[in-house]
Amino acid sequence: MSVSLGELAVRFGCELRGDPDLRVERVATLAGAGPTALAFLVNPKYRPLLGETRAGAVVLGAADAAGVARTVLIAPNPYATYARIASVLHPAPAAPPGVHATAWIAPLAQIDVNAHVGPHVSVGGGTRIGARAVIGPGCVIGDDVEIAEDVRLVARVVICPGTRIGPRTIVQPGAVIGGDGFGYAPERGAWVKVPQVGRVVIGADVEIGANTTIDRGAIDDTVIEDGVKLDNQIQIGHNVRIGAHSALAGCVGVSGSVTIGKRCQLGGAVGVAGHLTIADDVAVTGMTLVSHSITEPGVYSSGMPAVPAQEWRRAVARLHRLDRMAGQVAALEKKLNRKQDD
Repeated sequence: MSVSLGELAVRFGCELRGDPDLRVERVATLAGAGPTALAFLVNPKYRPLLGETRAGAVVLGAADAAGVARTVLIAPNPYATYARIASVLHPAPAAPPGVHATAWIAPLAQIDVNAHVGPHVSVGGGTRIGARAVIGPGCVIGDDVEIAEDVRLVARVVICPGTRIGPRTIVQPGAVIGGDGFGYAPERGAWVKVPQVGRVVIGADVEIGANTTIDRGAIDDTVIEDGVKLDNQIQIGHNVRIGAHSALAGCVGVSGSVTIGKRCQLGGAVGVAGHLTIADDVAVTGMTLVSHSITEPGVYSSGMPAVPAQEWRRAVARLHRLDRMAGQVAALEKKLNRKQDD
């Protein structure tokens, strides 16, 4: 696809410095762009590349545009503007309406005439698939599922019975939504399975990464609110609720019955213990263990950054001595207190 810079400037509210008739066809990095490509600048460490790039145009902020003698699109939020332009230049592949001959559709399923159902898809009874939804190859959709308009299941997605998915949600390959939660009752050294009778309810404009799993509720529903973004290989336990527009990075693990507020950000490999609450507008840095509820907005951390192995061994040795040192300090305090009393 080829689009003029003038059209992009008007459509996305940018200030254009350069030829409005110049056309771009794709996006690229500053280092790898050619004359028909559009690049962007957000991170200041890449600013030296502005003088070297061969890009036809660069999307950037007003501060970075000062003194730049090249074609630029100036935007208040250059990264978000770049993302929207990239969606125009690289649209998702078209999926023609209809049901592939190899798909299996239960007799009571309802599929909108404008939806696309790809090869080797299975759709259960009572399931409803909305207009312009795209069900990619190999997806398995259980009974009584509701998939709203413009939803896209990319490939090999499993949607278990009773799940609800809101409009414009994207689910990447290999995700499993609505599997049983990890619920077992101990009895005489063994485990009795607790039936998981809740659902998964997903809002609008959610994206769920590849091989991410979201467990159905044990009794109440697991709820993913509007605009939530989940990266790859995330585990969401049963009865979790994630507030609108929160974002969780890869390999996050959220235990059962956790409530995460709105606009939260959890870095890679964060672990959240069960039955906790995280307030709105909380950011948790990567590798952090959240073992208690967080009641105030802010940034929270607990992971240890990498250090040379020798330093780490010394630190661990000191940790092992802390109990003994604490006892010695307590004994000294007691001795000093006795002297003061004399």
